[in-house]
Amino acid sequence: MKGSFPIDKFEGLRTPFYYYDTYILARTLQAIVREVERYERFQVHYAIKANANPRLLSLIRQSGMGADCVSGGEIEAALKAGFPSGRIVYAGVGKADWEIDLALRNGIYCFNVESVPELEVIDQRAALQGRRAKVALRINPDVGAHTHANITTGLAENKFGIRMEDMEQVIARARELEHTEFIGLHFHIGSQILDMGDFVALCNRVNELQDRLEACQIRVEYINVGGGLGIDYAHPDRQSVPDFRSYFSTYATHLRLRPYQTLHFELGRSVVGQCGTLVARTLYVKQGAKKQFAILDAGMTELVRPALYQAYHKIENLSSELGMQTYDVVGPVCESSDVFGKAVDLNEVRRGDFIGIRSAGAYGEAMASQYNCRALPQAYLSEDFL
Repeated sequence: MKGSFPIDKFEGLRTPFYYYDTYILARTLQAIVREVERYERFQVHYAIKANANPRLLSLIRQSGMGADCVSGGEIEAALKAGFPSGRIVYAGVGKADWEIDLALRNGIYCFNVESVPELEVIDQRAALQGRRAKVALRINPDVGAHTHANITTGLAENKFGIRMEDMEQVIARARELEHTEFIGLHFHIGSQILDMGDFVALCNRVNELQDRLEACQIRVEYINVGGGLGIDYAHPDRQSVPDFRSYFSTYATHLRLRPYQTLHFELGRSVVGQCGTLVARTLYVKQGAKKQFAILDAGMTELVRPALYQAYHKIENLSSELGMQTYDVVGPVCESSDVFGKAVDLNEVRRGDFIGIRSAGAYGEAMASQYNCRALPQAYLSEDFL
């Protein structure tokens, strides 16, 4: 065994596969529960889009979290994993009729609504079922986050949400509808945010908007600030559990929560990111004119983040303790962007070595594809090797 990886037991398994360290996940869940319990009216929903592995969902549900879903399939996964329907919130800019119907039939807690047309369709679908849907409006706070442009979601020009300028008008429309109940506001400014100042800026904007509503005698019981807390991709062992204390205390300090309100969070990456590693084997070491390549049997089909976001993941040779050499670590997919890292220092790589791509628990397995007719990766939990 090298580090926390039972590589002697990896022999005989088809690579690539995902390896989830449930000890890290348990410590993460315990940290979240411990910090949330400091605040009476804080509630956390796990963002299933980060990782919908059924075994992980079961462990997360046991911690007492609710579920944040962005598709009908995720609602089905949440219900199958045992999340109470009354703790499920449903977001997403494009909800299909069948997905809305599914959510209504199962009595989910709330729809996070992103447009007037969506609001009206939810009302129509609820009328057909003789139900009343609770809705919160997703407001674009026009707060920029210090993160990659492709995962910033709170700016005015994003496809998500409703403009601040339209907030009162859309609330008025929601209150006109017979089969919807307007209960609150929803926000989300992006993902992989490590600067608490971004969350302070969101708190300040929410405070402003609440003051605006109260001036119009509008009270809301539900405030949802999304998620976005990042993880330490560079040092997964040094900080395997994110700084939840700073995250939640930032909101407790800066958001003026009214006595009648609950504050909801939608954490995904920070829950599962550090517990997952993509394990691959080296197919070839190829010497180029000026560099050498470690060619793996994993590629962008198993972990698309480096190709899609130019994302950094720490890469380790799990099989070797030989001297360090420098490699471009690449996959087998027929795309030039199928690269995990350039000029990566690794213990000398040989054919057959196990390579670990760390911090891959979020948006790894969930975004895997079958491009090039490749098989989807298997997943194993650490207790499978005890």
